[in-house]
Amino acid sequence: MTFTINAAKAAQPPVNSIVAVSALRARGVLDQTIARRCRPGGPWRRLAPGVVMLAPGEPTRRQLLHAAATYLGKECVITGHDALCAQGLDLPKPRAVHALIPTWRRLSPPEFLLLERTARRPDPVFVNGLPFAPPERAALDAARRQHEPERLRELLTLPIYYGMCTLEQLRAEVDAGNQRGTAAAREQLRLIARTRHNYVQGLARQLLNRSPLPPPRWEATVYDRAGRPIGTADAWWDEIGMGWQFHEQADGRGRDRVGGLSLTAAGVVVVRSSPESLRTNGNAVVRELVSAFRAAATRARPAVRCAVPGEAA
Repeated sequence: MTFTINAAKAAQPPVNSIVAVSALRARGVLDQTIARRCRPGGPWRRLAPGVVMLAPGEPTRRQLLHAAATYLGKECVITGHDALCAQGLDLPKPRAVHALIPTWRRLSPPEFLLLERTARRPDPVFVNGLPFAPPERAALDAARRQHEPERLRELLTLPIYYGMCTLEQLRAEVDAGNQRGTAAAREQLRLIARTRHNYVQGLARQLLNRSPLPPPRWEATVYDRAGRPIGTADAWWDEIGMGWQFHEQADGRGRDRVGGLSLTAAGVVVVRSSPESLRTNGNAVVRELVSAFRAAATRARPAVRCAVPGEAA
């Protein structure tokens, strides 16, 4: 008995009409049928070796992403602009889909794919079933190939602005990854750090201007009675030995602003605020500072001294 398989019915369109040739074969579609339907002017189109679009015409971006994932298999991680857009950004997309594969794979990709072999394959973030690089990796992968300063700045600042990743995560990623092509990205991250520092300090000054507290000294390094540096404070009230820390990153001399354990051990009252709280919950920050100031003023001042930029310790 002879069975005839209707190729159009056997190939019920999957998501975005992208299907692996192996899946068509499993449904009983013959290789010659696939080849015939993928000819110029036919109802299907071959996008990559072993990958077919069950529709004529030009593929959409979404179809190209599915074709990339189908072609590359489970090791594929889509990175760059497409990964950032999938996770919330609105960016112009380059012609090619940028994808990461393990170093041991050797492929001749179709024109729509930009393949990058990596020994540091990130754990993917799945969005609508597709594997994307986390924002910090995606941003750096795109930045290394971007030569226009304005576009580069956009790639690195927007993920931070929208809370997709932090400046520290971007710095860690650029330090851990391939160093080729990172000079411009590193410089841009330094500029972002300076800009953010000034922005956060501006918020802090605005809060203090509307508080009953006296003006502090800014960017203070605190020393113990033996003259050893024990910590830093973004704002410092020397008369009572109280510090306020609101920057997340370590200062330029490598001491962590956020920890402050040595300051606390020396008897310093330390108030810690996140930059986000300064922006969104300023009234609560002011109340905490006023309460801490009152408490610090009622106890004996610790045996510490401070220096600020431009002063001798």
